[in-house]
Amino acid sequence: MENIGEKIKRLRVQKNLTQEELADRCELSKGFISQVERELTSPSIATLVDILECLGSSLREFFAGRQEEKVVFKAGDVFEKENLDLGQKIKWLIPNAQKNAMEPIHLTLQPGGRTDLELPHEGEEFGFVLSGTIFLHIGHESYKVQKGESFYFTPDAEHYIENTAKYAATVLWVATPPTF
Repeated sequence: MENIGEKIKRLRVQKNLTQEELADRCELSKGFISQVERELTSPSIATLVDILECLGSSLREFFAGRQEEKVVFKAGDVFEKENLDLGQKIKWLIPNAQKNAMEPIHLTLQPGGRTDLELPHEGEEFGFVLSGTIFLHIGHESYKVQKGESFYFTPDAEHYIENTAKYAATVLWVATPPTF
């Protein structure tokens, strides 16, 4: 039978997450995730529940060995990460989206806020500005996108979003394959 650490590692790899990315989403250290995966330490039940939520699973699914397909996601399912240095807050709307073909997020950018610079990658990206105005930078081009407008592009150049306005901006952003 597979050990807990081996199972967590298998789920993490299936979701294309590094130990650091999983640790970041769970607000744990990379070293702790590494120790759990190598069976050098055991997580508490509460920590295991947190790790499994970040991997799109639950205790029941984890120990039953089968994944049930979840269709409706509620506010409690959302995983949130705030980066005060970049003035951004990301909400992963679908907690297990890393295993899917697309990954939707709800992005809030404070005035002067921006996303990390993303390198070119396979796939497509779509966004809909829910409030405010943002600038989408793709390579050497910049596009102003306002509330009620959307954007769509193939990410074949470096890209990021910034908010140069005086008010916060929010964007529903979907990437395929998952990159956030």
